[in-house]
Amino acid sequence: MKLKTLVSGALLSAIMSTTAFHGAFAADDTIKVGVLHSLSGTMAISETTLKDAMLMLIDEQNKKGGVLGKKLEPVVVDPASDWPLFAEKARELIQKDKVSAVFGCWTSVSRKSVLPVFKELDSILFYPVQFEGEESERNVFYTGAAPNQQAIPAVDYLMKNEGVQRWVLEGTDYVYPRTTNKILEAYLKSKGVKDEDIIINYTPFGFSDWQTEVSKIKAFGAAGKKTAVVSTINGDANVPFYKELGNQGVKAEDIPVVAFSVGEEELAGVDTKPLVGHLAAWNYFQSVDTPANAAFIKEWHAYTKNDKRVTNDPMEAAYIGFNMWVKAVEKAGTTDPDKVIDALVGVSVPNLTGGYATMMPNHYITKPVLIGEVQENGQFDVVSQTPAVVGKEWSDYLPDSKDLISDWRMPMNCGNFNVSTGKCGGKGS
Repeated sequence: MKLKTLVSGALLSAIMSTTAFHGAFAADDTIKVGVLHSLSGTMAISETTLKDAMLMLIDEQNKKGGVLGKKLEPVVVDPASDWPLFAEKARELIQKDKVSAVFGCWTSVSRKSVLPVFKELDSILFYPVQFEGEESERNVFYTGAAPNQQAIPAVDYLMKNEGVQRWVLEGTDYVYPRTTNKILEAYLKSKGVKDEDIIINYTPFGFSDWQTEVSKIKAFGAAGKKTAVVSTINGDANVPFYKELGNQGVKAEDIPVVAFSVGEEELAGVDTKPLVGHLAAWNYFQSVDTPANAAFIKEWHAYTKNDKRVTNDPMEAAYIGFNMWVKAVEKAGTTDPDKVIDALVGVSVPNLTGGYATMMPNHYITKPVLIGEVQENGQFDVVSQTPAVVGKEWSDYLPDSKDLISDWRMPMNCGNFNVSTGKCGGKGS
């Protein structure tokens, strides 16, 4: 059997070496990397850029000699903003294409869809987008912001700097906005905000008829207390939402909107003049003035052959995750998932804002929190920046979560260890 395998491998190698293949690299000389982002459907406005960013990062790594002496080969699939299709495509990448790791997903519903696949097949997912937390999986590394690295600091900023007393929690109807708003509602009430000063509203993916909803926001803000909108609207629904804010004259000085899913990419299709002064909370903005960011932007423009292509926060999260994976593979000396998973904890790599990101035992990373104001040119002026914050996987403000911690190192090796009972298990995984 071993001889048969060796002969078959040699024959395959000989055949592949005669075939044009990404610069004539034989299959044995490549490490396959999965790219799982929607290139069509409602989320394509956000995810297509992440696909392009991953291809750039892989290309740059190959110019440096690849990983473990092998070239990286990207395998790109389009789950088309179809949440069950994400799981199907993930299984295809792992089982059929034999990728060593997958970089992908945007919405939490797409991430939740693929989780059972990564657990069953023991592969690795790097997830590069802000989300609701309340999860810690051994096979997933979360390089986007947890609520304590984005949502809660944004609310704190509005309370302290804008004197906000009334809150509109406006989101797309799926798990990330609902869970984030559940955390924010509990947090606001812990700060003394009354029920009547909070309204929560959800609209479907791709929602476009914002006239009535924006009118409700204006009416709620007319009660004499400073009001703000906390937006967890995702995907292409953001374009008509911001257009309607402009149409109805909702100015930042009257009712500021702070967004968690709107960055430079989403604003590229909007007339930003009426939106000047509205806010976004991220961990990176293109406008950040550091040598690392300048180099990244230069590489991006050269790779895309387009000086107008913007960068954004999830791109930096993808950049961090990819570089962490490369470092962990080199540290482990293999792409074997179990060894790479263990090697990833404690890995530190430069971020683009002038510091370092470290992978923590809960599989979340350290990130600074930045608040930016929309400018006429579609960029953001950074008005607040914190030191690096450790991502919290379980919220202190939800009763079912406040006693849970995660640590994927031995001997705990658990994503939901209950400090009150001393047991691993219960909520989460």
